[in-house]
Amino acid sequence: MTLTLERQDLMPGTQLIGADWREASDERRLDVTDPATDAVFASVPDGTAADARAAVDAAHAAFPAWRAVPAKQRAAILKRWNDLMVAHQEDLGRLISREQGKPLAEGRGEVAYAASYVEWFAEEATRANGEVIPAPVNGRRMLALKEPVGVVAAITPWNFPAAMIARKIAPALAAGCTVVCKPAEDTPLTSLALVKLAQEAGVPAGVLNIVTASRERTPEVVDVWLADARVRKITFTGSTPVGKHLARASADTLKKLSLELGGNAPFIVFDDADLDAAVEGLMAAKFRNGGQTCVCPNRVFVQAKVHDAFVDKLATRVGALQVGPATEPGSQIGPMINARAIEKIERHVQDALARGARIVVGGQRLRSARCDGPNYYAPTVLVNADARMACSCEETFGPVVPVTRFDSEAEVIAAANDTPFGLAAYFYSTDVRRIWRVTQALESGIVGVNEGALAAEAAPFGGVKESGYGREGSVHGLDDYMHTKYVCEGGLS
Repeated sequence: MTLTLERQDLMPGTQLIGADWREASDERRLDVTDPATDAVFASVPDGTAADARAAVDAAHAAFPAWRAVPAKQRAAILKRWNDLMVAHQEDLGRLISREQGKPLAEGRGEVAYAASYVEWFAEEATRANGEVIPAPVNGRRMLALKEPVGVVAAITPWNFPAAMIARKIAPALAAGCTVVCKPAEDTPLTSLALVKLAQEAGVPAGVLNIVTASRERTPEVVDVWLADARVRKITFTGSTPVGKHLARASADTLKKLSLELGGNAPFIVFDDADLDAAVEGLMAAKFRNGGQTCVCPNRVFVQAKVHDAFVDKLATRVGALQVGPATEPGSQIGPMINARAIEKIERHVQDALARGARIVVGGQRLRSARCDGPNYYAPTVLVNADARMACSCEETFGPVVPVTRFDSEAEVIAAANDTPFGLAAYFYSTDVRRIWRVTQALESGIVGVNEGALAAEAAPFGGVKESGYGREGSVHGLDDYMHTKYVCEGGLS
C-alpha cells in the first residue's frame, strides 16, 4: 500500500546532488519496506561510488560561498527550515512511522525533537564567538578565530531518521560547512523529505547533498568519502565496530570525527529510591521507540531490599503496554525494524533463560490480528540476570528488561562500569550524598539522576570509552564542526 501524504512531493523518490534530484548513476533502486508487514511501499535510488564523488564535488564547490554567507543569514535559512518542519509535522511523522515502525504519536514527537535542534543551531550560528587573548608584550594582538572545517560527511542511523539528520546537519550548516549525507538504508524517506524542506528553506545548491544506498552498496559510497581529502569531517551514529572502521579509514587524511556509538546503559535503583518514580523513569527510558535507542537502559540493577516490590510494579506497567502497528491509535510499542532485530532479541532472551534467568512477563514474538506481521515482540521483564548473559554484554535494542539484584553501592558501581561502553547511565536515589558519589563514579558521558528522559537540544550528547567521542547538541555540538585559527598581529606600537 502506498503512503498518502498531504504533500506527496515530500517523497521525491530521488537523491539530491548539487541542484539536481536524480537517480543513481546506474539507475538501480532500493526498496523501502514497512516493518509492520515487511511489504514494499516505496523505493529510492541505490547510490553508487560515482554518486558519492559527485556529491563531494558539489559540496566542495559550494563551500567557499556558503562559508562567506553572514552567520545571521545562515541562521535565517535554518529558522525557515525549522518552520517548514513544524508546519509539516503530520506528514513527516507519518513518514517516520511507516518506514521505521514507531507509533504515530512518537513519530510526531520525533519531528518536534528534530526541529528543536534546527532552531537551537539557527540561534547558535550567530554566537560562534572567537577570543581576544591578552598579549604578553606591547604592540601585539592575539586572536583565536572559529572557522568551519569544510565538507562534512554525515552517516545517520535508522532508529531516529529525522532527529539524527537534524542533529548533524543543522550544526554543520550553522557553522558554515557543506554536507554530504547518507541515511540508513531502512529509513531513507524521512531524510529525503527533510532535505527537500531544507532546499525550500533556501539552502543553496551543493550545500546539502544526500545519497541513498542499500546495505550492500553503503561501503562503496562511504569509502569514497573516507578516501577523499576534501571531506574534512565524518559524523556518524551507529555501532562501535563501524565507528572503529571509520576512525581507522579516516587516519590517512586526518579527518575530524564525531562518533556516537554503541551503549550498554545501566539503570540502578537504590533502596532509598522513590520506586514509583523509578518505574516511570524506566518505562520512559526503556520503551521509547520499542527499546531501539542507543541510550535505552540495557542492564537494570535493583537493590535487594526493594527488588521484589520494584519488579512487581514494573511487571504491571510492562504487561499493560499495547503492541501494534503505527496506524493503530492505541499502539505504544510498534514492530521492530526488521528480521535481524527480532532474531537478536530472541537470541538474547533464550540465552538468558539457558543461564538461569526467569521470565516475569512477555518473552515471545507476537502474532495476532492486531500484530499481523513478523516483527513484533512482546515487552519483556527478566529476573535473575547476570553478567554472563548476552543481554548484559550486548545491546539488545528491543523491549527487554533484564533485572539484576545487588547488595551494596560499591558492588553496583563496579558492575555498571564493567563494560567497554559509556554512553548513558541512570540511577534513582533520594540520598543527596549518594547522588553525587554515584554521579562521579559512573563512567558515562550522560547520567540521568532520578530522570529517564535525557535528551535536549541544549545539552551535550555523547559518550566515553568505546561509545565514541565528540558531542552533539549544545554549544559543544557547534564547536565540533569548527576549528580554531590563532592569529598574531605584531608591529602595532
